[in-house]
Amino acid sequence: MSDKKENFVFGKKNYITIAVGFLLVLLGFVLMSGGKSDDPNIFLGEEVFSFMRITFAPFTVLLGFVVVGMGIMLKPNHRNENNSIISRD
Repeated sequence: MSDKKENFVFGKKNYITIAVGFLLVLLGFVLMSGGKSDDPNIFLGEEVFSFMRITFAPFTVLLGFVVVGMGIMLKPNHRNENNSIISRD
């Protein structure tokens, strides 16, 4: 076996931030869904045009995309041979 360490592009902090952003995007799309009526002749405007579906859910999706972007842009910390954390410049 070799003692070489694999160097990944992203660090643990990056992956966690990207995962949180992805979950925010999923949550936003789940909040946007619904508003369907059982009877096709009845239109429930208060359900379709609610604050949660029109304002809050799209804001959550947008926030999720921003968090994913931040996760990509974060500078990962790398460890050197002495196991001390160094920042990549």
